[in-house]
Amino acid sequence: MLSVEEALDKILGYVHVLETEEKPLLDALGQVLAQDVTAEFAIPPLDNTAMDGYAVRAVDTEGATLQNPKRLPVAGELAAGAVYEGELQPGTAVRIMTGAPMPGGADAVVPFEDTDEPSGREFGTFAKPVESVAVYRSVKKGDNVRYAGEDIAAGARVIPKGTLLRASHVGALAAMGSATVRVIRRPVVAVLSTGDELVPLGQPLGPGQIHDSNTYSVSALVKESGGIPKVLGIAADNVDALTAKVRGGLDADMLLTSAGVSRGDYDVVKDVLAREGEIAFWTVRMKPGKPLAFGTFAGDAGRVPHIGFPGNPVSSMISFELFARPAIFKMMGKTGWQRPTLRVVVEDRIANRDRRRIFARAVVSERDGRYYASLTGPQGSGVLTSMMIANALAIVPEDVPEVRPGDELTAMMLRWSREDG
Repeated sequence: MLSVEEALDKILGYVHVLETEEKPLLDALGQVLAQDVTAEFAIPPLDNTAMDGYAVRAVDTEGATLQNPKRLPVAGELAAGAVYEGELQPGTAVRIMTGAPMPGGADAVVPFEDTDEPSGREFGTFAKPVESVAVYRSVKKGDNVRYAGEDIAAGARVIPKGTLLRASHVGALAAMGSATVRVIRRPVVAVLSTGDELVPLGQPLGPGQIHDSNTYSVSALVKESGGIPKVLGIAADNVDALTAKVRGGLDADMLLTSAGVSRGDYDVVKDVLAREGEIAFWTVRMKPGKPLAFGTFAGDAGRVPHIGFPGNPVSSMISFELFARPAIFKMMGKTGWQRPTLRVVVEDRIANRDRRRIFARAVVSERDGRYYASLTGPQGSGVLTSMMIANALAIVPEDVPEVRPGDELTAMMLRWSREDG
């Protein structure tokens, strides 16, 4: 049996970063930028006001107080998107709205609340013009002004190649007028469940049958990881049926199957893999998830990596977390696939009888400055609801035969929020 690290190294050593594509800006969220983005113009392009108020020359407000205001004639009004014609003359003000370009000659803005501007005054063509304004507080040059290029300078490298695009990056790209962006494409991941006992959703169950949950949990994990799931459905437990289904997924970038990788008479995934492709390994020293196969199938565009998960739903999900998720991240050009870890105090006994690395489903919470991990309940690999409850996997090393309450372990966080403790 390989260690978890050895198995992961083999998988990551095979997959590679995919080619690039031009995507509409919003569709590229969550993908990795394939080239540097350089600003063709400054943002903002002109000096503009950061407040609703009055554009002034700062020197004209010197000494203004509530008891001794400075009254200035109002030379005009300026809304966002409009430009003031001419220069602001000394000793005057322009009523201005947030985002409007600063009039020439103005070097500061007095907010409405520091003037006698009445609450609720209308603004625009049909509003009564303001003839003069009383300024109750002096301002300094630059107060409430956003200068041209303050956010982004013309010619600057704004977002470097290799950046994972988040909402803030999308906003910056939009501000620069980018309708599309070049990114590393998302991998298409074929997902196949095997087993004569499986029934598609929406169909009644017969004796000894169960609904196919692995297709949906694994496909959901593919989507969460940034990939595009290609659902192949269910393959019966015979070589011909499985071979036909597998061949239907060989136009994908990776193939994930569940079940058929143990030692049973009907576990035929390894047989098909041996006949149609190549096997790199098929057991890993971990629990759950020991019978895990990795190899490749020959596709039209080259060899397609294949990870064969065990059939039990928890085993499939944990195996995905440890091996498929890092592979998908690498294909997308992402580097930070490692989950955060914490040192936790364990609150339950965990036995490790066969000296495999155990990934115990747990709920981690914080109390009095320390982190505690309590198991989700029975740890059978068929208890799918345990994955719903867990926010972490408590990791028991191979050489630790037993963990007792109060012992410390490392926990790999699957999610972390206030609602989790």
